[in-house]
Amino acid sequence: MPWRKPMRWWRHAVTDRGHVARALPPAALDRIEQAIAAAEARHAGQIVFAIEPALPVGRVLAKLAPRERALEIFGLLRVWDTEDNNGVLVYLLLADRDVEIVADRGIHRHVGDAAWQDVCARMEAAFRDGRYEEGALAGVEAISDLLARAFPRGDGSNELPNRPVVI
Repeated sequence: MPWRKPMRWWRHAVTDRGHVARALPPAALDRIEQAIAAAEARHAGQIVFAIEPALPVGRVLAKLAPRERALEIFGLLRVWDTEDNNGVLVYLLLADRDVEIVADRGIHRHVGDAAWQDVCARMEAAFRDGRYEEGALAGVEAISDLLARAFPRGDGSNELPNRPVVI
């Protein structure tokens, strides 16, 4: 659990948007956006990719877990606000190299925790090796495969933005 590691507060104090730009430069964000658009052409689900460099140190000292923050972001970005409750948030907390996937109830009941955790683990392994773009693209593809099984292609509407959000 990365939020319980010593010196976590220091990583959060020094990690900023510049770290995001080095890990996922604008061209990589463009490719992730394109991958999300292509993925959503295969199913009726919606994928939102959010990257947060770090938490405020006060929230780190209060031991805010990445999962709790991901749930906050899920609400703030209105990922829950889709017609079929099939939105999926991929949340990367860069300072912790932690990935959380929050799926709305419509898709979660078809997929379950184990599949989401497997995708997170694969993405985190790539991120630990510094392969952020590769891990992000593989994660989008894996999530798309899960969404395609539960929500085959619908009417083609795009309810949520495809561009990764840097918080």
